[in-house]
Amino acid sequence: MITEKTFANLALSFPGTEQCPHFERIGFKVTKKKMYATYLAKNNSANIFLTPAEQAVFCKIDKNIYPVPNKWGVKGATTFDLNVVPIEIVREALWSAYNLVLGPGKKLNRIQ
Repeated sequence: MITEKTFANLALSFPGTEQCPHFERIGFKVTKKKMYATYLAKNNSANIFLTPAEQAVFCKIDKNIYPVPNKWGVKGATTFDLNVVPIEIVREALWSAYNLVLGPGKKLNRIQ
């Protein structure tokens, strides 16, 4: 199980990341850029913002990873049940989402 503190530490381990409120969630974004993940305490889940192609890959890995059931899900927003999804998979998804926000030519080459 990945706790709120562990998830926050993972998300904040990427350079230039900050934590901010996002409705009933805790958001994680690259400073002065878009958000790449949110955490929801009431069910210990995270939404991680991937490309639709990356989302398809992660959803095949584990049934506890699935598209957010709305228009954001179609765009790649993906829910991870942190009670059961292994930390290595969540770390990889965060790394992908973080790099997506950084954009071409600025990607972090290795997982922290």
